[in-house]
Amino acid sequence: MQPTRDPGATLPDLLEVLLNKGVHLNLDLIISVADVPLIGINLRATIAGIETMIEYGMMRQWDEQTRAWVQRSLTRHLPMAEGEEVVAAMAASHYQDDFYGTWRPGRAYLTNKRLIIHRRDPAETLWQADLDAITSVESFTESSIGGEERLRLKVVLRDGSDTTISALDAKHLLSLIRKQRQLPEASATGTAATEDEGPTMNGTMWYLESFAQGAMWRGGRATLTPEGLLTWKSPMDNRPSLRIEPSQLKAVHPEKHTNPTDYAQVLRLETDRGDIRVASPDLDRWQQALGKQPEKSQEVTSGTAGE
Repeated sequence: MQPTRDPGATLPDLLEVLLNKGVHLNLDLIISVADVPLIGINLRATIAGIETMIEYGMMRQWDEQTRAWVQRSLTRHLPMAEGEEVVAAMAASHYQDDFYGTWRPGRAYLTNKRLIIHRRDPAETLWQADLDAITSVESFTESSIGGEERLRLKVVLRDGSDTTISALDAKHLLSLIRKQRQLPEASATGTAATEDEGPTMNGTMWYLESFAQGAMWRGGRATLTPEGLLTWKSPMDNRPSLRIEPSQLKAVHPEKHTNPTDYAQVLRLETDRGDIRVASPDLDRWQQALGKQPEKSQEVTSGTAGE
């Protein structure tokens, strides 16, 4: 059989054949000088992608030993349950959404039992959830601080809570989570009903934010959802700098305090993590709206300026 040459073949075509199908070399070569054989070469070689090699029964021992070594290496800094194995690991960040939202970098570990965001040094599990507790995983794009579009993952749990994850290969991680959890593809209209409801109140608000040098009023816009979630962000913020869940708000008190508005009063929001002061031209409306919890909840204590 004479070798043939395809002038249209490229290097990617060669790599695709090598990785997906593989190439087996069976070579007998004799090097002669003046018709005198001097060197003999007998070559038997198989070149293919590692998945193809394992599929055809080659290098399985190496694969098992490597997986066992990786598993032992991970368990030295990542607590693992008995029978738990890592399916995938990659660089990732978890968005910690407290009063001051911030991204916390680490690594995402998807096991056959859990999804974990873990930081190695100093060792800390930033977030974790059992796969059985995950009800849905959706992807969305968001502009980073540098203006780049980034793909994020929103993980929703059975108890109604959710978290946001940024991963090095978010699409691959999303596919693996859905495969492990056997979740359906996200519906394109899954959040339409919530968005159509619109906020209960939305308007200009100043927030007295604390810094190392002292407190400073910052202007921005606040939104109160029908569920009772209060968020505030300035035009310079990529995400809300203030986020108060209904369960965190204990009382709303008007009090005298200097502020950028024409009113001499502000609202002191008593929360389970301390007092927060906000000011607005519509102070009375905000006090009335914040003084009521969503349906089926008790009303928040609303005081007067004399308190």
